[in-house]
Amino acid sequence: MPCTTILVGKRASYDGSTIVARNEDSKNGEFTPKRFAVVLPDEQPRTYTSVIGHLTIELPQDPMRYTSLPNALPDEGLWAAAGINEANVGMSATETITSNTRVLAADPLVPYVPAHGNPGDDDYVPEQAGGIGEEDMVTLVLPYIHSAREGVLRLGQLIEQYGTYEMNGIAFHDADEIWWLETIGGHHWIARRVPDDCYVVMTNQLGIDWFDLADAEGAGRGYLCSPGLRTFVEDNYLDLTIRDHYGIGSNGEPANVFNPRLDFGSTSDADHVYNTPRAWAIQRLINPNGNKWDGPDADFRPESDDIPWCRVPERAITMGIIKRALSLHYQGTPYDPYGTSGSPSERTRYRPIGINRTSQLCATQLRTYASGDDYAVQWIAFGSNPFNAFIPLFANVDTVPEYFSNTGAEVSTQSFYWANRLIGALADASYHRSLPHVERYQAEVVSRARGILLETRKRRSSLEEANETIARMVREHTEDLLGKVLFETSMGMRNSYSRSDN
Repeated sequence: MPCTTILVGKRASYDGSTIVARNEDSKNGEFTPKRFAVVLPDEQPRTYTSVIGHLTIELPQDPMRYTSLPNALPDEGLWAAAGINEANVGMSATETITSNTRVLAADPLVPYVPAHGNPGDDDYVPEQAGGIGEEDMVTLVLPYIHSAREGVLRLGQLIEQYGTYEMNGIAFHDADEIWWLETIGGHHWIARRVPDDCYVVMTNQLGIDWFDLADAEGAGRGYLCSPGLRTFVEDNYLDLTIRDHYGIGSNGEPANVFNPRLDFGSTSDADHVYNTPRAWAIQRLINPNGNKWDGPDADFRPESDDIPWCRVPERAITMGIIKRALSLHYQGTPYDPYGTSGSPSERTRYRPIGINRTSQLCATQLRTYASGDDYAVQWIAFGSNPFNAFIPLFANVDTVPEYFSNTGAEVSTQSFYWANRLIGALADASYHRSLPHVERYQAEVVSRARGILLETRKRRSSLEEANETIARMVREHTEDLLGKVLFETSMGMRNSYSRSDN
């Protein structure tokens, strides 16, 4: 999926939490309805068969409860997307990433191959199951892991055994660590621990730009990888680092260190309009003073290939900054589709982060200062991010509010997903008139929801009841906003006329 991910280490966040956030965006020309769900142990399958890969896998018999954001329509499978399990481990899967022909020739992807001919015929060839993919990963991993590192190792073993039919980046986190795993071809993978004082931006490219292979093969303090990765790299001449007699690279890389982004990833013209501008926009927001971002002498431009994978923020990162970053459409630059400073071609040059076809935004937050079940909070938003609100909900629950879970095939204002889709389409058409209503709504519902979370912690009251209270409040304000943007858009209809009958 064409997504955008932000990872925030515990010393980079405003409250010591580890935070993993990701937009899940549909393919161009599609809009995928999503819902919020909790999966209880007796609802988790013991034998899993994927829809896309036609792959059957036997699963452990002791799953934990976990939250998820699955597709509302199961025609392409579950696509559980992101959640937190009862061991307070979060997972987000996946950020679709890129590769290159050298890697894919050496370790091809594992697609599903349909059967050929008819059973019993001499030329009949049975179907070949594909590997695992985004559809499957949360379901196969999250119910069974007790730490972020354990998540990396479980998913890594599944990729080694079954392969994958696509390149993906996957995030795992617990209270102490965040790990980011990237698939390399059909069966290999690497993972790097996010430094505690850093944040990471991922934008549909293979992103890790520094990897210590010796640590990955040894202690695994900050790096992990699939067995045999060194041989795979050496046998297929994948390391592009120019080294001297002592193994030191031209940019000072010591022996055993390489740049996966250059070796395993891509730097295509498409990357420069679709991927790198998003990383530029988010780091420009979070680190505005550390680099020069604009003008002919900028350190980094929207099409730069060397924007860092991780960096220390100038200020601690809040949930508000995460929401703003994942809603960006290049405000304050010539590239804003709603702006007036750029030329028409500039305003459509780069792919926005806050795009029309976002299905859901989820941030999983593990709060080390909390005690008991209120430790884990899952923030959700549906539809196009410039026009929606980021709603915090307790994750250690057995049920979720119907308003967030009842998405169906039919458009309905009774559903939070569909209400947000309607608001986004209407507000886009009347952007400057509707924006004040949207901004007031966003501030109001988030501040009220935060207040409910705080009051619940103080009183030690039911988490399910708190979530239901938030849902009722959000529904009231969402319906009010829908009425306001409908009025503003109706007033701008081209068949209006200034004279009336009164």
